[in-house]
Amino acid sequence: MESLFDAADEGEGREKRLEDLARQVSVCTKCDLAMTRTNTVFASGDPHSPLMLVGEGPGQNEDATGLPFVGRAGKLLDDILGAVDLTRDNVYLTNTVKCRAAVEEGGRMKNRQPKTTEIRACNPYLQGQMEAVKPEIILCLGGPAAKTLIDKDFRITKDRGKWYDLEGGAKAMATFHPAYVLRQRGDDLDNTKRLVWKDIQNVHAEYQKAMEARG
Repeated sequence: MESLFDAADEGEGREKRLEDLARQVSVCTKCDLAMTRTNTVFASGDPHSPLMLVGEGPGQNEDATGLPFVGRAGKLLDDILGAVDLTRDNVYLTNTVKCRAAVEEGGRMKNRQPKTTEIRACNPYLQGQMEAVKPEIILCLGGPAAKTLIDKDFRITKDRGKWYDLEGGAKAMATFHPAYVLRQRGDDLDNTKRLVWKDIQNVHAEYQKAMEARG
């Protein structure tokens, strides 16, 4: 795939590259999500971090604020990161699509999964982010992100918690999306939380190795 930065001066910093990419996203009309969005949701966090977190896409709260992972799912993500002494400032956080995917039901807009065509339209932006940030570790939050970055046949219940080598040198793992965790009840909730805890510990161990290697 042709790089979005083929013509870019190699001396430019990654922040400049990401600013240019965010500007492209803000005026993007590659798919129909452009007609219903309030804001594009590009990313947050540290572009110099070795760890990138990739979710599915913005919801209502994210669409309203232009920030990824706000609301209940965002609070849970903060708790998950905090359990291993990380914050949003320690990671780079983005989504596979940068606009809210929603459908009207009963006079209200309800979140839906992005269509394959929408993910495909947005993929050059995600690839551009990965090229600029150059993460060493990628944590996919949920099946859609894993299908996009790891394997189109990825099954979150079967394949989560395993490491996969990506082109470019990054290693990737997937765990359950915080919104999925919030929908669980009883024993299912306890089991899901246990698996997420195991996954984030493994990711944090790799994060620590990467930080130590940087000195």
